[in-house]
Amino acid sequence: MRDPLKIAMNQLHKYLFTDQQTRVQTVYLEEVWQQAFEHRSYPTAVQHLLGELTAAAVLLAGNLKMKGSLILQAQGAGPIALLVVECTSDLQIRATVSLREDAEIPAEGNLQTLLNPDGEGRFVTILEPADKQSFRPYQGIVPLEGDTVTEVLQNYMHHSEQLDTRLCLAADGQRAAGILLQRLPANENTEPDQAEDSWERNVPVFATVQADELLSLDNEALIKRLFWQEDLLKLPSQPVEWHCPCSRERVAKMLHMLGEEEVNDILQEQGSVEVACQFCGQPYSFDAVDCAQIFTTGNGSSPSEQVH
Repeated sequence: MRDPLKIAMNQLHKYLFTDQQTRVQTVYLEEVWQQAFEHRSYPTAVQHLLGELTAAAVLLAGNLKMKGSLILQAQGAGPIALLVVECTSDLQIRATVSLREDAEIPAEGNLQTLLNPDGEGRFVTILEPADKQSFRPYQGIVPLEGDTVTEVLQNYMHHSEQLDTRLCLAADGQRAAGILLQRLPANENTEPDQAEDSWERNVPVFATVQADELLSLDNEALIKRLFWQEDLLKLPSQPVEWHCPCSRERVAKMLHMLGEEEVNDILQEQGSVEVACQFCGQPYSFDAVDCAQIFTTGNGSSPSEQVH
């Protein structure tokens, strides 16, 4: 029998309050989150920030009304230059960090000290629709305000999306998790006396959530603890997957574009061409035979999909 806790992991869980004015969502990532470190190693404080941003991206992308991707970026002048998470409408995620060379990363640090010491940092939200004829791409840029990913996103949602949203996010080396409470826009079927009922009633309840609960409790236990007095409508859960579109073939095409002369110079200097995906860190190695084949085919294709 499968462990029910494991079944609930790597999924986005959705609930709707009976007055249909408030929704709550949770996400728990374990194996999917750990794939972020398969080819990279990040300091603890960086790992926690990236995990929180990853959980947030899944919570927000789960409500996209179009096929495409949501990209969240935090950038600044601190030891961390850039945090980036991309989550598709199908809940495929990838995440990465750019650290400044030789920068010291303290064991303890928040979003401001690690990214925004000069106060000029920016938080960027990008919507990339798959069908650009039906949907326009969108980019929103706001100041990087708040000591945590939670504070930054709540500020962004309130001012840019004009949606009342509460978040709690947490991450460590094993799990990235989050919970979202969001008031939905009123519609023509909304009764005036119900418009703020479930929202106002549950904001104080939601405020009791602690980050360590997200890292220790499973979805059902947390929802039961918070909303045991509510009759929630549980919507279908959605699986979350780690996915980066990099491939050996794509790298081969990039080397083909670089040019045979430059690739041969690298071979003479290093003996092989070593390339790592800038996003996920996946390593790719090309020896002299591999490189010769790239330019022999004339289209940049590589005969081997094996990572050396």
